[in-house]
Amino acid sequence: MGRTWIAGALAVLVGMVVIPPATAGEQLLLPDLRQAPPGCPGGYLGDPGQCRDWDVCMVADAAAPNGECVRSGSIGAVRLRFTTAEDNIGDGPLLLFGHRDPNSSTMYVKQGFQSGRHGPIPGSYAEARQQTQNSMYYEPAPMHQHWHLMGFERMQLRTPRGGTVVTDRKNGFCLGDRYGVGDAYKLPNAVRDSSTPEYRLSTYLQENMCAPKDPSVTEVKVGISVGSGDDYQYDVDFQWLDITRVPSGTYDLVNTVNSNRTLHETDYGNNSSSMAISIQWPGRAANPPAVITAPPVVSLLRSCPGQEHCATKAGMRPRVSSDQIEHTPRHQRHH
Repeated sequence: MGRTWIAGALAVLVGMVVIPPATAGEQLLLPDLRQAPPGCPGGYLGDPGQCRDWDVCMVADAAAPNGECVRSGSIGAVRLRFTTAEDNIGDGPLLLFGHRDPNSSTMYVKQGFQSGRHGPIPGSYAEARQQTQNSMYYEPAPMHQHWHLMGFERMQLRTPRGGTVVTDRKNGFCLGDRYGVGDAYKLPNAVRDSSTPEYRLSTYLQENMCAPKDPSVTEVKVGISVGSGDDYQYDVDFQWLDITRVPSGTYDLVNTVNSNRTLHETDYGNNSSSMAISIQWPGRAANPPAVITAPPVVSLLRSCPGQEHCATKAGMRPRVSSDQIEHTPRHQRHH
């Protein structure tokens, strides 16, 4: 824990050093991205071990990004679907600007920072301070049709020792203020005063859809205000891990925001959350059958907010099982 904290602190200090200064004594307000527990809805403050925003979904077409869940027939893939959410509990907004040359299909991304409490906020790519390693591209898929930020989050299934079993295929995010953080009342810089620049930014981010149906734009603004969060629900495209060939056993489902730390924050120590799960194929088989006719039972054993490792904890027991979860089809939010 001590080494992790020191590494995170050094990363923040390094990040603060390379941000070009504008005026002497200027205070730049950094965000703090907190990864919410996997499988919980955005803004949830209850017991994460009871969350049910996840399920096991068999699909006929393994190539479909958001295939319909089926219970019989030809099974192409078995997916563990789950909601993922990220809160901003920092001192300032997460603010990112994408910009491209008209002849390029990819946008470079800069991070902007609010200058002091209730101070000015950059309004364009040119005014933003820090170049990042992220990029943006236009996603033409019917459920999206807007610009996506790359490299914002990583989702993995791991062994208890940390070995990667499955990695997500999700390829982009459209960030905005999608919900209020449940403990926002504790945050001194949470958006409250309607006369402030951060309030005006939040009003924009609440409606932000990342230039929908407009692949011609050359600049896009995305972000998350202090006291708000952005979530991707379990039934959104690619919001799953493929467990078709994963053996029965105990695993960690790990979600990590800003995994490459290219975005500057006050704290990187809360960027991962995990949940320990067990996977059991029918008939207590050790491995999935060659021809799948029924899904495995996945059980939530423990939820570990703010931690990468969960399956090594003592006292694990089945809390919620996939055969107890029944989701009805709903209108899917474009995201």
